[in-house]
Amino acid sequence: MGEEVLPQGGTKCYDDDGRLKRSGTVWTASAHIITAVIGSGVLSLAWATAQLGWVAGPLVMILFSFVTYFTSTLLAACYRSGDPVNGKRNYTYMDAVRSNLGGFKVKICGWVQYLNLFGVAIGYTIASSISMMAIKRSNCFHASGGKNPCHMNSNPYMIAFGIVEIIFSQIPDFDQLWWLSIVAAVMSFTYSTIGLGLGIGKVAETGTIRGSLTGISVGTVTQTQKIWRSFQALGDIAFAYSYSLILIEIQDTLKAPPAESKTMKKATLISVGVTTLFYMLCGCMGYAAFGDLSPGNLLTGFGFYNPFWLLDIANAAIVIHLVGAYQVYCQPLFAFIEKSATERFPDSEFITKDIKIPIPGFRPYNLNLFRLVWRTIFVIITTLISMLLPFFNDIVGLLGALGFWPLTVYFPVEMYISQKKIPKWSTRWVCLQILSIACLFITIAAAAGSIAGVVLDLKSFKPFATVY
Repeated sequence: MGEEVLPQGGTKCYDDDGRLKRSGTVWTASAHIITAVIGSGVLSLAWATAQLGWVAGPLVMILFSFVTYFTSTLLAACYRSGDPVNGKRNYTYMDAVRSNLGGFKVKICGWVQYLNLFGVAIGYTIASSISMMAIKRSNCFHASGGKNPCHMNSNPYMIAFGIVEIIFSQIPDFDQLWWLSIVAAVMSFTYSTIGLGLGIGKVAETGTIRGSLTGISVGTVTQTQKIWRSFQALGDIAFAYSYSLILIEIQDTLKAPPAESKTMKKATLISVGVTTLFYMLCGCMGYAAFGDLSPGNLLTGFGFYNPFWLLDIANAAIVIHLVGAYQVYCQPLFAFIEKSATERFPDSEFITKDIKIPIPGFRPYNLNLFRLVWRTIFVIITTLISMLLPFFNDIVGLLGALGFWPLTVYFPVEMYISQKKIPKWSTRWVCLQILSIACLFITIAAAAGSIAGVVLDLKSFKPFATVY
């Protein structure tokens, strides 16, 4: 007696592709997206708003949110190839590119995607070490009554973060850790809300809304710096919205019917709406509080000394969130390398053999030697690079720029055109290409601004000896 077959393919326990029944809903998908989006990007928004001013700052954020939402709906339509209800599923962003575009574009997409994930790992290491130092510093500052400047080196904190990530990277199957997403979502809202609250408090305390319509004034910075910084601000905002990479993976957790793409569109609308509202508040209140002097990282730019315990909670929340987010973002990269290694060396026991380690009260843990060695080396490399380039703002701007056009705009647009067979030079085709080219220019400008920032920082920087 076989299992009962359901009308949309699949059975009661298994989906149409033979995998266990998916159970995700609009709400779990929205939670996953919000967790992925509201990350360390939120911390540089006050600085970005300060570069652009009261008019351009909020406008650019709205523009990015619209582009992100629109291209995410295009991407959601590419989860299944061919028929939107029963077509072949694509499990990852790369699978979608492979089945819709194929050939050389898959290789380019792979390089851009994995370079981006690698960069995010570095960015998160820097951000969490800055937050750990901020806790230490604010306590030291408080203890000395503000007399001791409390300079310290970031390296021990980066190493500590690296060690934690090495341990966590050995946990198999990220998507089975449902609680990770909830903890991360709570943490990201905690620190974002504290940042927002302190911004509002500062405005209420001084009674003035700082800042100007055109952003940071020439005089505080030179004319050239203002241009570079405005470009870098675009990168910072783009980074705050970058999650298209893991969109397909999140869509792959959704149950059907209704068609996954419909559920995903709703989830994208909810999450991008919530995120944008939050970003506008955080960016604008931070700018209103600090004006031209808005710090590169809102909670650690040391704009607030009191209440110091609240800052400590916020910074601790950042660290907890980033520990989880690092794993979430590295999963596709880990999986890709491990799959490639297994395909290339199918007979190697080092790569394929799982050693079962019994854990009392739990399922036995599968220890894979290749996973142990490769993931450990990966974390060590990202930690070392973070120590060499600990510039939060510039790195974030560069990452945002590099990931924005190719992954958020170009590939989704091209896949959608291919999937829906939109004829060349038709109105829809032209509009989509105009959108893509406009975003390419934004990416180039943002990358240039961020590189200029890195070059400027490197002039006064001694590797491994950075003291804040």
